[in-house]
Amino acid sequence: MLFWLVLLVILIVSDFSHLGWPLVLFQKSVDIIFYAIMIYINLLYLIPMFLSRKKFWTYVALLLLTVLVLTPIKIAIQVYLFAETPSFQNYLLANQSYFFMSMFLVGSSSTIYGILSDWFIHQSEKMELQTQTMQSELKFLRSQINPHFLFNTLNNLYALTLKKSDDAPEIVLKLSEMMRYMLYECNEKQVLLSKEVAYMKNYLDLERLRQHETIDLTFNLKGDISEQKIAPLLLIPFIENSFKHGPSSQINHGWVKIDLEVEGNRLLFSVENSKGPSQPRMIHRKSGGIGLVNVRRRLNLLYDDKYKLDISNQPNSYQISLVLNL
Repeated sequence: MLFWLVLLVILIVSDFSHLGWPLVLFQKSVDIIFYAIMIYINLLYLIPMFLSRKKFWTYVALLLLTVLVLTPIKIAIQVYLFAETPSFQNYLLANQSYFFMSMFLVGSSSTIYGILSDWFIHQSEKMELQTQTMQSELKFLRSQINPHFLFNTLNNLYALTLKKSDDAPEIVLKLSEMMRYMLYECNEKQVLLSKEVAYMKNYLDLERLRQHETIDLTFNLKGDISEQKIAPLLLIPFIENSFKHGPSSQINHGWVKIDLEVEGNRLLFSVENSKGPSQPRMIHRKSGGIGLVNVRRRLNLLYDDKYKLDISNQPNSYQISLVLNL
């Protein structure tokens, strides 16, 4: 409605000086009605039925035909309505080419509007689909994070209960805290880094209990983690990988060193573990196992170019270094 009112004012002002107020208002109101008919025929019928279906020349022919039909009808109606004003009738008949051109320009403008509108709608739907696809993929990747750890922990818990070990209650408590975090707090896009670190510490405590004195484990934390946020369960696959392919597979005493530092909005995270003689090339590829493939995919989806991941596979050690802009 606002569009048509603005257009009416523009048309009235353009001819007011030489036609006068009453004639201009009445004549331009008729113009607006026919322009609206032209636009809606184009937007609701011609563009969907022909232009959108790649029938370009048929569309152009029908658009011109619509102009050639509507314009004479508009002029005839205006001549009839202003029968008692010969000077105005003469004005209408003398400017027929102008009226044809105006109708064509209105039709062409509505074509441009229709094309742009369809493009923006298509882009919006495409972005929404991409977002939904990305969210589905992220949920799938997140769901694959911890099954083998949970399985191993339950097996160890079962073994400890058979031995009536004093460590069993502590394992149950820490495992319940981890499950609570995974089930109730990891559904958000981001969580507090402090909660993620607490989850990591519980994981490391369980590994200490599971492996007893067979591993030298250090975890160094530096910087303020109370306010920063991070995607949930993003760092834990690196730690899981260090145990899965590192000390737990060694006969001799192994080690894992973890460093996490926050500098402003930047996170520096590194995990390094020892390798046994039976692991000359670790997992035989630089990118790591399926866990690291998944976490790299999550990094690409969530942080795009805001991170840097380096992997160093040495004869006696394996290290990942992650720099992340939070």
